[in-house]
Amino acid sequence: MLENAPIINLLAPLIAALAAALFGIWRRPAALLIAVIGLSVSLVSSLAVLMLVAQFGPIGYDLGGWQPPYGISFRIDGLSALVVVLIQFVALLTLIHSGKLIKDEIGRHRPFYYTLFLLFVVGVTGITQTADAFNLYVLIEVASLTSYALISVGERRSIHAGLNYLLMGSVGATFYLLGIGYLYLKTGTLNMQDLHSILLAQDLFSSSTVQVALILLMMGLWIKMAFFPFHGWLPNAYTWSPVTSASLMSPLATKVMIYVMIRLMISVFGLEQMMSAVWAKYIPYLAIIGILYGSFMALAQKNLRRMITYIIVAEVGYMVGAAWLGTERGLTGAFYHILSDSVMTLCLFLAAGSLAYRNNIRFIEDFEHAFSKAPVSMAVLTVGALSMIGIPPTCGFFSKWYLVGAGIDAGNWFYIAALIIASFCNAVMFFRIFEISVFGNRPKEGGAHGHGENHHEAPVRSEAPFWMLASSVIVAVSVIFLGLFNQSFVNLIQSTISNITTGGAL
Repeated sequence: MLENAPIINLLAPLIAALAAALFGIWRRPAALLIAVIGLSVSLVSSLAVLMLVAQFGPIGYDLGGWQPPYGISFRIDGLSALVVVLIQFVALLTLIHSGKLIKDEIGRHRPFYYTLFLLFVVGVTGITQTADAFNLYVLIEVASLTSYALISVGERRSIHAGLNYLLMGSVGATFYLLGIGYLYLKTGTLNMQDLHSILLAQDLFSSSTVQVALILLMMGLWIKMAFFPFHGWLPNAYTWSPVTSASLMSPLATKVMIYVMIRLMISVFGLEQMMSAVWAKYIPYLAIIGILYGSFMALAQKNLRRMITYIIVAEVGYMVGAAWLGTERGLTGAFYHILSDSVMTLCLFLAAGSLAYRNNIRFIEDFEHAFSKAPVSMAVLTVGALSMIGIPPTCGFFSKWYLVGAGIDAGNWFYIAALIIASFCNAVMFFRIFEISVFGNRPKEGGAHGHGENHHEAPVRSEAPFWMLASSVIVAVSVIFLGLFNQSFVNLIQSTISNITTGGAL
């Protein structure tokens, strides 16, 4: 059974997607139950794979018994195993959180929504496990096509946001496909391990064809991950889409693309060869601009979800900048931050969904006395916010610690300064929310208190439903868990990256 775990990771949500659509037509509530069962099976399977990889090292799975490069092959090491567990964890808790929200936002079409939800999970899971560069493109498009629909089914403005994402995503996919075509033209293979061997053995990296392929691949991935200045699709997409769509995609869509970038850097081209490109040394500085841009734009926002989306733009800059510092420590920090940022972003979006559901808190000014109205939801938001700022013992503190350490090793003090400035910006944003949540807004003109007699009335407590709160609390606990046990995760990440960069198993 365990030897089939990699394919179960994909088949469980895929079968659940079909079943949710079929049985959901007959009985709509069944769609959610089927989706939860499918993702639960996939999560257990991915945890089994992670334990196997941690104990025995990388594992492979050849579909249909066809050996690469002729058949479809999965290769799972410490990096991919961690990301697959992350995907299933995020998707399952978002799904549990979604019950009431999707019923209100989507209505009778929710079985088909859950089908799209599960197909997105299939896509990003396949992206993480595949060992073939063309299959990677196919799976990126599976995830992308479903994400366009997930964004567009929200309120009226979501259609325009989805169209913008579709156009930008199509450009990114085209760049990636062209890059793969150039690599195939030069090497005659699409299997990642074979690509690495041929590029290294024949010293093809200096070839103009391979250099063009590298640029095209990176451009395609940077668009998909919303790396500055290719981030234009992201703010509107995550602001106006349904809360559940944003909660699923914001922790996964950009982070999985960053994982793909790191995978290509170390498993296909090789870190040393990547850093020998004449333009490679400028990428951290572009990341620094993105960090500062995202942080300052977040400061200017009044809509909570839009503020978080610009924080995501800055966070993408953290990870891309660290990866392109060109050191193993930078790659380790970037990868650990993929895990950390995914969990704390999910924490913020689930809290935002819970607060909006019962208390209609969508803008910063709506947070008046929110701690009294929804103490559990606000506690979850506080944990996510403190992690974004970088307060111990949350995972955000430790991930930034590793990123700063990578910057010191590389001697890039501008990158370190950008991280510190971004953390201060996050502190200003979130402590402003905390201030309003505890003390209320400032008195308005025309009265000593600005609210007349109602100013002295105790706020009515109105928490979100149980399952929304339960899933949010689990994510908040995981933010602290990932921080407290950071060394275990970092050791696995570090050993895997070191094994690959020194010529070990891919």
